[in-house]
Amino acid sequence: MPPAVQLETIGFAELSTLLAAIFERHGTSPHVARCLADNCASAQRDGSDSHGIFRIPGYLSSLASGWVDGRAEPVVEDLAPAFVSVDAAGGFAQPALAAARPLLEEKARAAGIALLAIRNSHHFAALWPDVEPFAQQGLVALSFVNSFACVVPHGGHSALFGTNPIAFAAPRAQGQPLVFDLATSAIANGDVQIAARAGHRLPEGYGVDHHGQPTREPQAILDGGALLPFGGYKGSALSMMVELLAAALTGGHFSFEFDWSGHPGAQTPWTGQLLIVIDPSHGAGNNFAARCEQLIARMHGAGQQRQPGDRRYQQRLRSERHGINLPADEVNRLRRLAFGDA
Repeated sequence: MPPAVQLETIGFAELSTLLAAIFERHGTSPHVARCLADNCASAQRDGSDSHGIFRIPGYLSSLASGWVDGRAEPVVEDLAPAFVSVDAAGGFAQPALAAARPLLEEKARAAGIALLAIRNSHHFAALWPDVEPFAQQGLVALSFVNSFACVVPHGGHSALFGTNPIAFAAPRAQGQPLVFDLATSAIANGDVQIAARAGHRLPEGYGVDHHGQPTREPQAILDGGALLPFGGYKGSALSMMVELLAAALTGGHFSFEFDWSGHPGAQTPWTGQLLIVIDPSHGAGNNFAARCEQLIARMHGAGQQRQPGDRRYQQRLRSERHGINLPADEVNRLRRLAFGDA
């Protein structure tokens, strides 16, 4: 039997501070470091192993390669009564969203709906941290982001789309917001990487190898193969929609459009992100949160006991009460990245 993994328990604030030290030591500004650290620590706290500390090497590799500017200053543009645009200036998407969030929320409450278009941004993270805070304030939020070309369109033979996730958040009258965050591919790319690292095979229908043949081997997908969209032509159509919303509408790159070959080690896609925020109090359904609760009650009655986000909230509560359990060698590795070997 393999030896038991020794765990270390770390609090959210301590993990976020540690990650911020890593990012700043490897070339980001203090503000960017805090944005990235809170994002990664939140994913780890909520049980998303594929978007937590697992992403740190990719971030650092992209920074070291010069592919991403860790000190970029986002430029917020007020384009119309309900339209905000941000040029992330080759930096990460999280600081760009943070810079635009106050104006976006102000416009949504004034006009009933507002749109945020982020371009020239590097996004390599979960989307629920982007949309959940709006729902906590009583707003409805949707987010769309494309990626690098790693998904074959339905009926196609080569990668064209990204995993192209969609996120949605809605306030409830009781309990935490209703939030989902899903890739339009059959599986997220990060989960393929984790499966490859662990030596696990994938279910049928998740990907193809570099010959376009179906495979269950995650490494074959990563080595020149590609993922498949979920649900065949349905997932493929949604992925196409995300490309148009996140790239064509924002002024960002399509998943197939950017070239990072001149930056060995680059791992963060240089794409775009679109957010739509709605204030439901403006509509005829100004009791939206209560109506949401009514729908959830009927879903429970129909047999769906677990709603999107429930497992994440449960894990968040455990982490807040008992701390975040991580392999001790991983924590030591993070400390070396933050402070060196001393």
